[in-house]
Amino acid sequence: MGVESTIVCFEDVSLRFGDTVALDHVSFQMGPGETRVVFGAAGSGKTVLLKVAVGLLRPDSGRVFLLGQDITNMKPQALFDLRARVGILFQEGALFDSLNVAENVAYPLENQRSLRAAAGTRTTEARVRETLEFVELEHTLEKFPSELSGGMRRRVGIARAVVTEPALVLYDSPTAGLDPITAHTIITLILKERDTRNTATIMVTHRFQDGQLMANFRYNPNSGEIERAPRGSAETVDTKFLIMQEGRLVFEGSETEFLGNQDPYVRKFARPGAS
Repeated sequence: MGVESTIVCFEDVSLRFGDTVALDHVSFQMGPGETRVVFGAAGSGKTVLLKVAVGLLRPDSGRVFLLGQDITNMKPQALFDLRARVGILFQEGALFDSLNVAENVAYPLENQRSLRAAAGTRTTEARVRETLEFVELEHTLEKFPSELSGGMRRRVGIARAVVTEPALVLYDSPTAGLDPITAHTIITLILKERDTRNTATIMVTHRFQDGQLMANFRYNPNSGEIERAPRGSAETVDTKFLIMQEGRLVFEGSETEFLGNQDPYVRKFARPGAS
């Protein structure tokens, strides 16, 4: 796959914060509609990987391509416009407490020049309402984040991340701190976004179950539920697991390769309750 057709491509990327190595010669790439599930111990570079992927942090060496464009030294305005085509769900949802749900979801649409120009006849209000219907929260338009449960806030965060209909969505620990039933709901919404819009997905998680669902299940729009995709069928999604350790990408492979890997560090993430 040439870099022009990739969604994200890292070429030998390194980054330091003082004496701390955040990323150490990291290389990987992914194409449209593909999924990458990222595991690693605390401080291993997972969140830094996401920030570098969208130009929030610049590497000390190596090159980064986003949506087929080299962003390594891209000027801020050009990068700002390109980043408008990416959705990000930050840890804990990161909603604005002073804005209601509708205003939170509308924020990317109202603060990106390129998105306003491309909106056409669909108003911001219409897109916000459609997206909240997508996450089944259309009844919360006027509520504030403090009035919502943790799972509902995370769903609003997903709505804000996907309201721009992005080609790529980054999820940073989307199920952290949630009970199993709510976590399953969140993963169902992530699969819904991926499979109904062919969205490329990078998900940082501490839950092995999240990775299993991303690798083996697809969203069925007819039933509104997720279902196991037959192995080897056209319904399967290119999903790879990435394992970070002290800034290094120590493993990249399929679920089968992940489960069969004998490295003690890699194996600790290949089980229920992994963290």
